[in-house]
Amino acid sequence: MDRPPSVEIPDAPGAYLFRDGHGRVIYVGKAKSLRKRVVSYFGRELHARTSAMVESARDVDWIVASSEVEAIMLEYSLIKQHRPRFNIRLRDDKSYPYLAITRSDRWPRAHVMRGRRRKGTAYFGPYAHTYAIRKTLDLVLRTFPVRTCSDSLFRRQQLQGRPCLLFHIEKCSGPCVGEVTEEDYRKAVEGLSSFLQGDIDQVAGEITDRMNRSSEALEYEAAARHRDRLADLEKALARQEMVTDRREDFDLIAEHGDELETAIWVLFVRRGRVVGRLGSVVDRVEEVNRRELIGSILRELYGERSPPRLVLIPDLPPDPGTFRAWLSGRREGPVELRVPKRGGKRRLMETAVTNAREMFGRHRLRRQADHNARARALRSLQEVLGLPEPPLRIEAFDVSTLMGTHTVASMVVMEDGLARKSEYRRFKIRRVRGQDDFAAMEEAVRRRFTAYLATRDLPVRQQARFRYPPSLVVIDGGAGQLGRAVRVLDELGLDIPVVGLAKRMEEVYFPDAAEPLRISRRAEALYLLQRIRDEAHRFAVEYHRRLRSKGMVDSLLDEAPGIGPVRKRALLRRFGSLRKLREADVKELAEVVPTTVADDLYLLLHGE
Repeated sequence: MDRPPSVEIPDAPGAYLFRDGHGRVIYVGKAKSLRKRVVSYFGRELHARTSAMVESARDVDWIVASSEVEAIMLEYSLIKQHRPRFNIRLRDDKSYPYLAITRSDRWPRAHVMRGRRRKGTAYFGPYAHTYAIRKTLDLVLRTFPVRTCSDSLFRRQQLQGRPCLLFHIEKCSGPCVGEVTEEDYRKAVEGLSSFLQGDIDQVAGEITDRMNRSSEALEYEAAARHRDRLADLEKALARQEMVTDRREDFDLIAEHGDELETAIWVLFVRRGRVVGRLGSVVDRVEEVNRRELIGSILRELYGERSPPRLVLIPDLPPDPGTFRAWLSGRREGPVELRVPKRGGKRRLMETAVTNAREMFGRHRLRRQADHNARARALRSLQEVLGLPEPPLRIEAFDVSTLMGTHTVASMVVMEDGLARKSEYRRFKIRRVRGQDDFAAMEEAVRRRFTAYLATRDLPVRQQARFRYPPSLVVIDGGAGQLGRAVRVLDELGLDIPVVGLAKRMEEVYFPDAAEPLRISRRAEALYLLQRIRDEAHRFAVEYHRRLRSKGMVDSLLDEAPGIGPVRKRALLRRFGSLRKLREADVKELAEVVPTTVADDLYLLLHGE
């Protein structure tokens, strides 16, 4: 990449983006002065990793921010959006299990949750393992009898007018059948939230008082129940390790690694107790020193969560004042960044570093085996197929149909030997009538690569989903399907290697070979091809079944009296499939459509 004219780059804070030849963002950075920072990448000797990034780049773009604090948030949002390969990133927050309480519900529910955070839901953790959450929750439900059932089970018990087993074993207060008032239920929810935040003295004191009062009143069964609840609470408390004598809130971040990777270990301490742990190993794909690494971790950790008043770190980030201001804005209150030097917090930091060191050692053993296996498989595939370089991006296509109805195709993607599910695509075949797998395969391949050509030269923001070309295309099928795919690529003028893999004898077909190739059953290349072919087949069949089920529901609802387009959409939104419609009783159907229509629909669903 040539050095951009410095006069075009503003001398202002903001974020900058390096892009490769396909317009993909490969690195995002922030700077006090965009001009000085971007120009610094040119005209001097760079670290090997930074040099590789600059050599891969073909263009640089920038966005001006109003302040250095805003530049941090802008950098975080751009990294979250583009996931650049040369940026340090913690493992996605959706991977960690949390204990969630759906506070926005009339009867809030406590359950284990992963994935995107939702408004109106309080999250506690993260926890190292889901069984740790379930064990903690199981121990405290007698003390805080909050429902843990799904919404569908809650509605079902509500309609039946009887509670489930959890009510009978005193692990739910029975809100589905009106056994508890909303006020008392809210008190249980607040008590559970306080406990999960480490604030338990008041709750334990109240239970002890009830136990003593029951005992004094000679109500020994009630006293025994309170005693058991107190014992359960103490067991659950033992799972929340006490780390400080003072009731204080803070997060502690420790790290251990080498120049290539670093293990991050985070403790979330509330009221002096550890209420959550987070462990992650990051690739140091950009050239950073320890202080810059800490800055990247702070950016990733608090980009979407609010920090506590105190954050303990092994070293201060560059320009700590800017980070303090940014974190204070995230919290809407003052935040202190501190490096512990002595006392209990220093010892706690040393313990966390030991945990990070052990996690790093385990990760390196796994990573060594996994990375080497993938590298061997890609090299094996390169040699077997005679490719000029290892196929770092492989796309596989498959077709699924039943007697020519609901014909669909799938495209799955594997990058560096790993499934890239965000790049998977489905095609509903539109131009083929009847059973013609060859024509269906041709349509899918044509749509994929026509979309690529149509957007290849556009600015990145206008590019469509198919903007990255593969290193290898795998067609599920023999010579017939392969021939149609080759015809499409030739017509579009694309020089992309393509092979077909037949299921019967696991034979590999080439466009210009009369006979297929039989790869050794023990070759890693065959395992890799089988894996992506089977994944394409699974993805296509799953989509085909979904469309077929929806088609059966559509057909049945079209026959039902009193159901027009609006009621049909409402039923599909509520039940989704023919199986769930048939499982529903008249009362559940009547929640969506009028009672008389529900009666007729119930009879139709059960063939009466």
